[in-house]
Amino acid sequence: MGVPSFYRWLINKYPKAVTNTNTSTVEYDNLYLDMNSIIHPCFHPNDDDNNINNISPTTFDQVFTNMFDYIDQLVTIVKPRKLLYMAIDGVAPQGKMYNQRTRRFRTAKDDEMREAEEERLRKQFEMEGKQVLPKQECEVSDSNIITPGTEFMHQLSKALKSYISLRISSNSLWKDIMVILSDANVPGEGEHKIISFIRKQRGLPDYDPNTVHCLYGSDADLIMLGLSSHEPHFSIIREVVPNYHEKLQQNAVKRFELLHIWLLREYLELEMKIQDPPKNFTVDFERIVDDFIFICFFAGNDFLPHLPSLDNIFEGAIDLLMTVYKKEFNKFGGYLVDINKMGEKCMTFVRLSRVEKFILMVGAYEEKIFNKRSAIRDKKLRRLISDQERSKQEEQNAFDYMDIENESSSNCTVSDEEILKNTKDLKEELNKCIKEKGDLLKSGDFLIDKIKLGTVGFKERYYKEKFSVEGSTNIELKRKEIMQKYTEGLLWVLQYYFSGVASWTWFYPYHYGPFASDLKGMGQVRVCFEKGVPFLPFDQLLSVLPQRSSYALPKAYAHLMLDEQSKIFDLFPQNFEIDIEGKRFMWQGICKLPYMDEKRLLAETRELMNGLTETEAKRNSVEVDRLLVSNTAKVAEKICSLSSNKLDTSISSDGIGGIISLCHEGVEENQQDSVFCVKYEMPVNGSSHIQHLLYGVNFPEKTIFENDIKETVLWHELQQYHNCFERSNNQDNWRSSNREGNNSKFPPTASAFGGRIYGPSESIHKGAGVGWGSGRGKPERIDHDILNERMSTFTPFRKQPNDYGGSSYQQRSNAPFSRGQGRVQQNPNNVYSWKGVSSNSNNSVQPQWNESKDKSRW
Repeated sequence: MGVPSFYRWLINKYPKAVTNTNTSTVEYDNLYLDMNSIIHPCFHPNDDDNNINNISPTTFDQVFTNMFDYIDQLVTIVKPRKLLYMAIDGVAPQGKMYNQRTRRFRTAKDDEMREAEEERLRKQFEMEGKQVLPKQECEVSDSNIITPGTEFMHQLSKALKSYISLRISSNSLWKDIMVILSDANVPGEGEHKIISFIRKQRGLPDYDPNTVHCLYGSDADLIMLGLSSHEPHFSIIREVVPNYHEKLQQNAVKRFELLHIWLLREYLELEMKIQDPPKNFTVDFERIVDDFIFICFFAGNDFLPHLPSLDNIFEGAIDLLMTVYKKEFNKFGGYLVDINKMGEKCMTFVRLSRVEKFILMVGAYEEKIFNKRSAIRDKKLRRLISDQERSKQEEQNAFDYMDIENESSSNCTVSDEEILKNTKDLKEELNKCIKEKGDLLKSGDFLIDKIKLGTVGFKERYYKEKFSVEGSTNIELKRKEIMQKYTEGLLWVLQYYFSGVASWTWFYPYHYGPFASDLKGMGQVRVCFEKGVPFLPFDQLLSVLPQRSSYALPKAYAHLMLDEQSKIFDLFPQNFEIDIEGKRFMWQGICKLPYMDEKRLLAETRELMNGLTETEAKRNSVEVDRLLVSNTAKVAEKICSLSSNKLDTSISSDGIGGIISLCHEGVEENQQDSVFCVKYEMPVNGSSHIQHLLYGVNFPEKTIFENDIKETVLWHELQQYHNCFERSNNQDNWRSSNREGNNSKFPPTASAFGGRIYGPSESIHKGAGVGWGSGRGKPERIDHDILNERMSTFTPFRKQPNDYGGSSYQQRSNAPFSRGQGRVQQNPNNVYSWKGVSSNSNNSVQPQWNESKDKSRW
C-alpha cells in the first residue's frame, strides 16, 4: 500500500505488537509468502551494502538460488505444520497498472542515469591510474523483467516447482505439509491471492477458527490485509532492516521480526475508543477495525494519489484521521462501512454521507497543516543557504592549504587486493553520486513552490498547475469530476481489500488527488462497476514496460512500442515530466505519463497471439494454482483416484478445502514417484464476506493495557518546529513554567528522553512524567520570490578528489549542492553573504540557530 514508512510509524506507536523471532513461542499452521518481497531483494541486493564480497547475481540461476536460500530460512523459522502458500504477482487490475507503469518507466530512467554515471567514474578512475574490475555480462540488470509474461518469470515458475518437489521429498520440515504455488500466470497481486484464499477457507463449515497464520512480506498493505481477515491468530513476519554497522559486516546474518495482529488489535481496541458515542450505541470492535482500515486509505494506497494534506505519515496523517474519527464519531453519524453488506446493490456497505462529513472534518485542518509545512520548508532553506556558504569557505580553505606536491604514480603491478579495493571505492562513489542527484535539497530544486499551499489563492493555483483549469466555473466542474472519480476509487479499493476485484478495468484517470476539503458531494455519488476480465500477460507487459525493456516481449509486440509508425507509439515516451514540486527526493516525484488506452492496445494485439511460439503462448496464458504434496500425504489417496477430467470438491487435507484436478506437468524425474503436482482452485462454496470473528475462536491472554497507549499531540497543532537532529536544552525551563496546570498557550512540542526527540506524532506515554523538549521559536517567513531569484543565480561547488591524495573544489554550472566533509569556524563578524548580498542587509536571510550546537546536518 502506498503509505511510505507506515510500518515504522506503527511499531513506534505500538511497540509491544512486535517480537523477535528468536523469542517467539507461537506455533504456526500456515505460512504464506508474498513472493515478490523475496524476488526483488534476491534479484538486486541492496546497493548500500558497502561489502564488495556480497556480489550481485548475474544470471537467472543465481537469483533462483538466492531465493531458495531465503525461503529455506523462512520455513526453518516459522515451521508451518499444514500449509505453505507461495504467491507471485500475476496480472494486476488496471487500477494498479498505472502505478506499475510509472515505477517501471522511472526504473528505466534511473538505470540509464546510473550507467552513465558509472561510465564517467570508470573513466575518472582510469585517468587516476586506479584499476577496477571490468563490468560483467548480466542477465538480470533490468528489474523490469520481474513482471508477468517475461522469460524470467516463466523460468522462475519452473524452478520453483522443482525446488518444492526436492524439498518435499528430502526435507523433514516439508514432507508432511501441502504446498500451493500461485505463479505469475495466475491473475492477481500475490498478497491479494493469499487473502482471498484465507477468506474462502474461513467460509467453509469445517474450517478451524483457531488456525494460526503467518504471512511474509514487506509491504504495508499486508498489515491491513491481516486486519481485514478478522483472524486474530495472525502474524506478519518481516526482515529487520540492518543498520549501517550491520551492513559493513562481512557475513551479517539476516534477522526477522514478527508483528502480531492480535496484539495490534488490542492496541486499536484501546486507542480507538469512541469519546462521545451516539445514544444507544453498541460497540462492535470488528466494525471499528474495518473503519480504521478504510480511513487509512486516505493516507495512501497504490490505486489513488495522495490527498495533498495527508501525503506524509511523519506529519501525523494517520494520527489526524484516527483523532477526528474518535472525537467526531457522533457528529458524522456512526460507522463508515459495513462489510457484511458487501455484494448488495447500490454499494450499501459504505455510508458515503458519513464518509463525506468525516473527510470534510479532516479537511478543516488543511490550512494549518500547509502553514506548518511551509514553516518547516523555510527552515530547511535557511539551512541550505548556510551550508552553501560553509561549502564556499571550505573550498577557499582547501585552496589555501592544498598540498601541491604531486607524487608520481607507481609503475608496479596492481595487486588483486588493490583492484578489489578500487572497485569497492567506485561502487561507494557511484552510490554517493546517485544519492546526491536524487536529493532535491542539495540540487536546489527543493525551492520550487508554485502552489504556495496555505496562502491566499492556493486552490486556484493548484487546479491551474495540476489540472490546467482556471476560473471559478471551470474549477468547480473539474472539482466535481475529480471528487466523483476519487469516490469511485475509494469504493473500488475497499472492495479490493475485503472482497476481491470489483472491476479489472477501472482506474483513476488523474495524476493528482483532490483536497480533503474539496470532497463535497461524496454522499450523492452512485457507482456501478463492471467486472470485466484481466489482461493477458503480454498485454500487461505492453501497458507497463518502457522502450528500454522491450526485449522482454516477443518481437511482434515489441514492434508496437519501438516503431514510430505504430498506432500506439505515442504511449511509450522516452522523455516524460516528473513533477518534483514540494518533494525532498526525486523518487517522491510524480511521473506524468500518458495513461494506457485499453481499446487501442487490444485492437493492436488481438491478432498477434496467432503468431506466438509454443513457449511464448505458455508465457501469455492464464493458469490456476498448483498443489504439490508428498505421496504419503492424506490428500495423496484422493489424487490417485482422479481420472483425467474428474474434480474433487471435498475437503482435501487438514481442513483445507478446494478443487483439485490433474495437470500434465512433470517434476524432476527422481521425485516423480514421491511428489504429486495437481491443479488447485478455490472452493466454490463458502462465503467471502464473513467480517466478524468465527464461533469458537480462542483469544490469547491480553497483554496491552491503558498505560501502553500513547497520548497523541497532532503534528499541525505544534507551534514550534524541531529538527530531529537538534537537542533541546531548555527542558527544565519548560517543565518548570508548565508544571502548574499546564497553562501554556503552546502545546508540548515533542517528547524527549535524555534529550532525544521521538517521532513526528509527538507522543508520550500517558502519565509517564517526562519532560518536553522546547523549540527555537517559529522561523521568520521567507520571501520565496527573492530566495528563488538568488538560488537561480548561485553556482554551487562540489568537492572533487585531486591528484594529491586530498580534495579540491571545482565550480560546476549545474551540479547538485554538496555538503563539505569538515567544518570551518564561523565568520568572526557573523556575516553570511549570498551572491554578493550581505546577511546584514535589509533583504537578507539570517540563520536562526546556534552554529556551535548544530552538530548534525541534513
